[in-house]
Amino acid sequence: MAITAQDVNKLRQLTGAGMMDCKKALTEAEGDFDKAIEILRKQGQKVAAKRADNAVSEGLVLINISDDKRRGILVAFACETEPVAKVAEFRDLGQLILDTAVAGNHSSLESLNAAQLADGQTVAEKVIELTGKIGEKLEIVGYENIEADQVVSYIHSNGKLGVLVAFEGTEGADLSEVGKDIAMQIAAMRPVALDKDDVDAAIIEREIEIGKEQARAEGKPEAMLERIAQGKLQKFYKENTLLNQEFVKDSSLTIRQLVERAGKSVKITTFKRVSIGS
Repeated sequence: MAITAQDVNKLRQLTGAGMMDCKKALTEAEGDFDKAIEILRKQGQKVAAKRADNAVSEGLVLINISDDKRRGILVAFACETEPVAKVAEFRDLGQLILDTAVAGNHSSLESLNAAQLADGQTVAEKVIELTGKIGEKLEIVGYENIEADQVVSYIHSNGKLGVLVAFEGTEGADLSEVGKDIAMQIAAMRPVALDKDDVDAAIIEREIEIGKEQARAEGKPEAMLERIAQGKLQKFYKENTLLNQEFVKDSSLTIRQLVERAGKSVKITTFKRVSIGS
């Protein structure tokens, strides 16, 4: 059957796909719009499968803090190239994903991907659909949902790095200012844990071995290696655990001391740092 320009335009309005893709899908579907839509969705699946191993190093981080400041949700939506990260459809889908996360208060990325949108598609299906239109890999590479007395956020100027910080014991105090300073510290200094006791055992073991090897390379006696490595481990804690780091804006203070200044009962319970491409 003949496929008219009006038919092609109608399918384009329904799907957002390119004119030539719409014409090809309608021709293959013999004018059946439902079949044509399915063909376009399968096209997205094919593109996604073909580019599955490609790196995604561009994109945007979006954050929502609830009106009462007790919940923070972060979504990192990534693509392969910087130009795609600036495309309106990509950014609009990122915002839709965040809005869906907020509305459903999803506890995990798996739950968010399975969430159904107004058009009947799931979030995961919507991402694949846009993959077919844009022609490169798209992926939600980070999702965080935290609750506390107060949650403070920060998004770096490049739009690809976001931080959430959770405070307890605030007793109604507004920690927006100090919270942002701490969030920026996390963004810049990349702490691996909140405090010494939170560092993964595998990281501790690795740092001790590195310390021993460095001491051995310097010609230190074997009997001294463990003590030297433990000393280096303490330095690692100071540089890489948030509460023990020097405050970037005032090196006379540690982050622990900065938090103590905010209030006797104030504590940081967790933080999340999510970055696209690094």
